[in-house]
Amino acid sequence: MDIRKATMDDVDDMQQLIQHYADQGLMLPRTHRSLYEHLQCFTVAVSGQRVVGCAGLHILWRDLAEIRSLAVHPMCQGQGIGRKLVERLTAEAEALGIAQVLSLTYQTVFFEKLGFRVVEKHTLPHKVWKDCIYCKKFNHCDETAMIYYTHVAQACQTRQAESV
Repeated sequence: MDIRKATMDDVDDMQQLIQHYADQGLMLPRTHRSLYEHLQCFTVAVSGQRVVGCAGLHILWRDLAEIRSLAVHPMCQGQGIGRKLVERLTAEAEALGIAQVLSLTYQTVFFEKLGFRVVEKHTLPHKVWKDCIYCKKFNHCDETAMIYYTHVAQACQTRQAESV
């Protein structure tokens, strides 16, 4: 299995994979247009010639990015593909100098194992007022907000403590 940045040739497989979970109400759907427009944000897991997993890293603000549309093919779950995608995206965020990585999810146990912590949605105004306000679930969102603090955040906290 290979983890790499998505290409135009991956979009059909990515859209079908995301739609599979969107049809179950487990994630928001993504159109082909949306995937094309945000393709540079996406990473895929490929087995042979087939996309078996995908996830996007969307920058929301100077210190905040979001993992979006994390999906692993049902026949490939339990093989560490989701973990590898999340680890790749958190490393990418860190390389960009981003301190926090957000996930709005139903899969809290999965993200807790990867070092994410539950936070209140109201502590994420850049997410809420940029994206959530337009979501059909805005007034009754049942996803859990979780944050991963990169080494960038830890370095900032250390510098702040030293300056006090």
